[in-house]
Amino acid sequence: MRLGRIASPDGVAFVSIEGEDGAETAREIAEHPFGTPTFTGRSWPLADTRLLAPILASKVICIGKNYAAHAAEMGGEAPENPVIFIKPNTSIIGPQVPILRPKSSDRVDYEGELAIVIGRPCRDVKASAAKDVILGYTVGNDVTARDQQKADGQWTRGKGHDTFCPLGPWIETELDPSDLEIRTELDGEVKQRSRTSLLLHDVGEIVEWISAVMTLLPGDVILTGTPEGIGPMNAGQKVSVTIEGIGTLTNPVADRG
Repeated sequence: MRLGRIASPDGVAFVSIEGEDGAETAREIAEHPFGTPTFTGRSWPLADTRLLAPILASKVICIGKNYAAHAAEMGGEAPENPVIFIKPNTSIIGPQVPILRPKSSDRVDYEGELAIVIGRPCRDVKASAAKDVILGYTVGNDVTARDQQKADGQWTRGKGHDTFCPLGPWIETELDPSDLEIRTELDGEVKQRSRTSLLLHDVGEIVEWISAVMTLLPGDVILTGTPEGIGPMNAGQKVSVTIEGIGTLTNPVADRG
């Protein structure tokens, strides 16, 4: 099932997105998409709606340096254990919403990533049971003010600006995340291309590691790490992240006024 969140002429709703590409219908889900969804009976052509970020997370937990080639391009060895950090939920935006470069940064980078969406409250989850607590997967962009990340020595400021966590276009619930192509394009030019099979710590390991530290709640998002090929974005450009089996997340880039 494809789960999304839309703005329609009738308001904001969680929906199931059904039908052939280019002719999809958005069927309204009552209340929330967790568990077994129930439907209100209302629907709209997807083309007549606006896709929003597919989920409103209480927190976004991220994994750093989870591809060996990316760790190398950052100038270091890949860490033995997952390195986690948090982006505030105020950084979340949906498709086609501008990524705003803050005036305080001279370099803002794209980082295309597979995103996990948690489906139920959980703590101390074993890797083998991770699939039981996952709602599905979406596309993420861990936007980073690279100069601030390097200057601070920790990543909160450089990763936490408003608009620095694009998510979308929807959540795919029926997906094997073990070997998917991930590709980032800037103005149509491929900048990152890799596969999730190259993750140093896979989805199960990540969920186990994080849930040993903190309780995960329905809708929480985990960004699994970016492959090599990171680079800067400038105002007027457009960045697109595509993950096989999910779709493409596209955002324009602008300077904050």
